[in-house]
Amino acid sequence: MKIKAAEIVISAVGPKDYPQGAWPEIALAGRSNVGKSSLINCMLGRRKLARTSATPGKTQTLNFYLINDAFYFVDLPGYGYAKVSKQTKAAWGKMIERYLIERPQLKCVVQVVDFRHPPSKDDIQMYEWLTHFGLPTVVVATKIDKISRSRRQKHVRNITDTLHITGEDPFVLFSSETGEGKETLWQTLTPFIT
Repeated sequence: MKIKAAEIVISAVGPKDYPQGAWPEIALAGRSNVGKSSLINCMLGRRKLARTSATPGKTQTLNFYLINDAFYFVDLPGYGYAKVSKQTKAAWGKMIERYLIERPQLKCVVQVVDFRHPPSKDDIQMYEWLTHFGLPTVVVATKIDKISRSRRQKHVRNITDTLHITGEDPFVLFSSETGEGKETLWQTLTPFIT
């Protein structure tokens, strides 16, 4: 995929803020600090388009990135251990759920997990939820560069077994540091955006 243009269009908190039009959207969901922003920057070949932070919970809105004037990446607030109140977490949950269930432009969800660790309860819950609602899902395991190649198969099994990934849902290994998996992920996503 050749990226000619990429920009953040809007940070939305509800349907009234969503961009108009019928361009397809790919949502990115994952735990706080799992590397969603780094993945977006790597995929788009931009260093600082999506803001990265060492502090979990920085993404608090649905951030719409328009790519090639043809489709959107939608970065969802991270779930999990962000240091925010229960009220705020509940509000994020409602905002995310409403978007995922009601948005007709949504074509696919990329669930981002950390390759170094077994999926968390939140990861399992999110994957089960996406499966329950029949949303096309691609599971992407980030930070693969932190694990030696000889140990990777063990981590792959751990994630696929824990999440009970079905044969229909693609599973992609990815590194924002090295770019490994970038082409595979674009090939996986292209049918959803063309």
